[in-house]
Amino acid sequence: MDFDALFNAQLDVLKDEGNYRYFAELERRCGKFPRAANHYDQGVRDVTVWCSNDYLGMGQHPKVMDAMIEGIERCGTGAGGTRNISGTNHDHLLLEAELADLHGKESALLFTSGYVSNWAALSTLGARLEGCVILSDAKNHASMIEGIRHSRAQKVIWKHNDVADLEAKLRALPANAPKIVAFESVYSMDGDIAPVREIVEVAEKYGAMTYLDEVHAVGLYGPRGGGVSEREGIADRITLIEGTLGKAYGVVGGYITGSHALCDFIRSFASGFIFTTALPPAVAAAARTSIRHLKESDVERMQQRRQVARLRALLDREGIPHMANDSHIVPVMIKDPVKTRMLSNYLMDEWGIYVQPINYPTVPRGTERLRFTPSPLHTDADIEYLVRALKHLWSQCAIAHAVA
Repeated sequence: MDFDALFNAQLDVLKDEGNYRYFAELERRCGKFPRAANHYDQGVRDVTVWCSNDYLGMGQHPKVMDAMIEGIERCGTGAGGTRNISGTNHDHLLLEAELADLHGKESALLFTSGYVSNWAALSTLGARLEGCVILSDAKNHASMIEGIRHSRAQKVIWKHNDVADLEAKLRALPANAPKIVAFESVYSMDGDIAPVREIVEVAEKYGAMTYLDEVHAVGLYGPRGGGVSEREGIADRITLIEGTLGKAYGVVGGYITGSHALCDFIRSFASGFIFTTALPPAVAAAARTSIRHLKESDVERMQQRRQVARLRALLDREGIPHMANDSHIVPVMIKDPVKTRMLSNYLMDEWGIYVQPINYPTVPRGTERLRFTPSPLHTDADIEYLVRALKHLWSQCAIAHAVA
């Protein structure tokens, strides 16, 4: 059997639909974020990155880099094993304590990525709590969906950010069934923010555990970067808060925080934790430094918010449609996969602007977009140049302007 022919047939369908993913080959340049080198067929060119999840540029912050270098010089590169077999390093425990403090929890547990932390925690909770029902927001991330699916627990999907629908579905469940309400604070594609307090209050009313993904919020919201739950003063009432070290903190890894018993439960039963090599100690040291810095510094967050507001204002001035939200994510709606890819290519080839097209299955068909994430290190000139490029290309590509 020609397996490659089977693979290529399905890949060809993706390409015909305009949903095949082409990756830009980038080389980040230390100290020059958001600038990067793009390696392509004709050579190497300078580009400005407009879609990075290194939201605050902490991946190149001198204190964070120094901490990683010091960690390597002190401990070497890898951790040497799983956390269970020789891989638990002092830096891991220091970082877990830092994370527990960030969210006001008793304990924290590290994972190799935010995807793994969601997958491992939800699959373990759903599988080991007998009769468990997981109520999942309709727009939850793939990592949460996969964790729930793997758990084989009963799943109930509630309408996105719809507290009334959540309550109706909780009310219909047996009172004695263990229930988990799983949702995000900032949704990464639309940039909308959940009504966290209202969700928590409804969950408490029906005795449900709350599971909050703060991946796109940690470091960015709250007086110390504890996320939307910290900003709203509700973190202490949330059972489990999950986050990442690979976005606003600029490093890599994921984590959960909660009670000692909860974290020990996941530590003891989650295969995604037990059977995976631990994060390098130097990575843990760098992440801890980034978290500590953003607990004390509001400069990066304030400058980012200024640049987000500036970009939105200029897009409005030119009638370029972008999805309204209260977060740092600026989705510019194209609503066609081929045009989205074409615009992305034009921006890169003609203007030196890199923004990845967002197509199905990341977003529903007909909602394709360019997702911009202004950072504190994008200058006013960068923003003006971007909007000028979009204005020029909008008419070329026959895309509708926003309705005034």
